[in-house]
Amino acid sequence: MSDETSADLREAVRSRYAEAARAVLEPRPGVTAQCVEISGTGSCCGGPAEDSSCGTGPATLDSADCFGGALYGEGETDGLPEEAVLASLGCGNPLAVADLHEGERVLDLGSGGGIDVLMSARRVGRSGFAYGVDMTDEMLALARANAARAGAGNVEFLKGEIEALPLPDRAVDVVISNCVINLSTDKPAVLAEMFRVLVPGGRIGITDVVAEDQLSPADRAAAGSYVGCIAGALSRAEYLNGLAAAGFADASVTFTAAAAPGMHSAIIRPAKPITT
Repeated sequence: MSDETSADLREAVRSRYAEAARAVLEPRPGVTAQCVEISGTGSCCGGPAEDSSCGTGPATLDSADCFGGALYGEGETDGLPEEAVLASLGCGNPLAVADLHEGERVLDLGSGGGIDVLMSARRVGRSGFAYGVDMTDEMLALARANAARAGAGNVEFLKGEIEALPLPDRAVDVVISNCVINLSTDKPAVLAEMFRVLVPGGRIGITDVVAEDQLSPADRAAAGSYVGCIAGALSRAEYLNGLAAAGFADASVTFTAAAAPGMHSAIIRPAKPITT
């Protein structure tokens, strides 16, 4: 991928998520964070109106039920600010994967409106801490407002890119991410950064869109848009190989639900070896 293409895609992602934040901050009839109009295309999760990249069937402004707050279990989002739930754009529930404990430090990559950070903060308690990193000013503003509404004192939202995290080495016990790594144009850098900021023995709980191994990059591009979390997805083998190359061990990729033909929401579980 050329530097120019990478920069263009990064800006498209930034624009899409800025618009999603505005959909919550400045509500408009028929427009949600999950399905916002981009460049007048009536896009849903980043694709054209006829695109099924938000799941099976035509995408409309109110049918993005494969992404968002509805993917959390009953009662899990109780007590959170409504704006945090409305801004949820994930494809799963990374907290169900990460198994957080009291006192742990957790980092959410691409924290958006803050739903997973706020839920993490509740689970790790006052002796723990939850960080969120996002590159979009509008999402950071929304997340910080949501943290204030929730009265969460053990959270911090940092501006940064997931390919160059604004945290020191060995800063956290757990890294989570919810349908964000597929949006990066430099996934090896993301995996390396996760490894760097984790303590030895730290772990990862990721939900992401992942392709079946037989799908080529061209097949993935045909299945949906990049900002719609489809075209940029890694295959299962690519994920496993990338995690191993970054130094992780005992990695698994488990498909959970269909996101597009040959594409799935998935749970990714690797760990950083205790001795590194």
